[in-house]
Amino acid sequence: MRKSAPFLIAGSAFLGAAEPSRANDFAEIERGRYLTQAANCQGCHTPPGEEAFAGSRPLETPFGVIYTPNITFDTETGLGRWSKDDFWRAMHEGKAKDGSQLYPAFPYPHFTKMPREDVDAIYDYLATLQPLRKKKPENELPFPLSWRFTVKGWNMTFFEPGVFRRDPQKSEEWNRGAYLVEGPGHCSGCHTEKNMLGADKKSKHLAGGKLENWAAPDIRGGRHGGLEKWSTEEIVEFLRTGRNAHSAAFSIMSEVISYSTQHMAETDLKAIATYLKDLEGDERTAPETPNDGVMKAGAAIYFDNCTACHVSDGSGVPRFFPPLAGSGKVNNPDSTTVIRVLLEGARTVPTKTHPSPLTMPAFGWKLDDDEIAAVATYVRSSWGNSGGEVQADEVRELRDLLAEGLP
Repeated sequence: MRKSAPFLIAGSAFLGAAEPSRANDFAEIERGRYLTQAANCQGCHTPPGEEAFAGSRPLETPFGVIYTPNITFDTETGLGRWSKDDFWRAMHEGKAKDGSQLYPAFPYPHFTKMPREDVDAIYDYLATLQPLRKKKPENELPFPLSWRFTVKGWNMTFFEPGVFRRDPQKSEEWNRGAYLVEGPGHCSGCHTEKNMLGADKKSKHLAGGKLENWAAPDIRGGRHGGLEKWSTEEIVEFLRTGRNAHSAAFSIMSEVISYSTQHMAETDLKAIATYLKDLEGDERTAPETPNDGVMKAGAAIYFDNCTACHVSDGSGVPRFFPPLAGSGKVNNPDSTTVIRVLLEGARTVPTKTHPSPLTMPAFGWKLDDDEIAAVATYVRSSWGNSGGEVQADEVRELRDLLAEGLP
């Protein structure tokens, strides 16, 4: 695992006889590289299988499709004509070089928490990448949302610019974790429920959200939180390797780990875990007991198709076949992820620690909507789980969306 500050010191010493300015430049660029990874810039600005950081990745929002820009320093289609002041204004205020409003699909409401020196370091690193000429498609947004001026009203209501302020009542480790989670890591982008205008519901901070037909789980680690049963060390293990005794990463989170957290310093991962473990969750009301006939049907399907990997009691094989008993994904009030995994299957993220991914097969071809709903209900209501019942209509709706090619 590459460390941050210690690595930079070692890097400067390694240069030895190099001019001090060159050593400082190297350290600044390496710092920018690290922060670029911490912010997972590659994930959003790189379509799968295409050139890194050249943009044009479509981001599905409730209001339409937004294509990410090219952030290499090409002078025609990228940041080649942007100054450091331009870049700072984009990150801190959500404004483009020409002063127009950026859409909050670009997470400037989080990046605004980054101090100027961190933003400048990212700029310096991006400037070292090979410039790539690639013009992004026009966004697919209906009027009046296609008029960027409308974002001003959104900003006035929901955007609070300002760099991160440490809490003097908390430890340095806690403050570092808070900065990474709330700032460059922008974890609430996926893990916080949004209101009808696409802004975070502050009362639901990190309590789980929905993005591109995936349900992101609650990642609060305190009492009643989704990670309450995870230790600090287990959170670190998951972020570093993509697996732990409780779960394995796939879908959108697999990109976060692949491009970002597996490359971060152990000290920073522990800081993130420390911060999350301090966030208390909300006590949930137990859902109604599912129909006995549905549970019996679901049990039969489970024992025919799932026990070979996940075992009859849902305990699985930790770090290989994730336990279903106590799973945050399974217990999520939003059943979207459980349904989607049953329909499409899933593949764990390959990492430096676990380079060989594991795959769960799809069952959408084999099981109809009622059967998928029954086995999902059984899993979400057995072994102490309290996810609740799944209706066949929910399965049918998601199956149709996926058939249309929507993410």
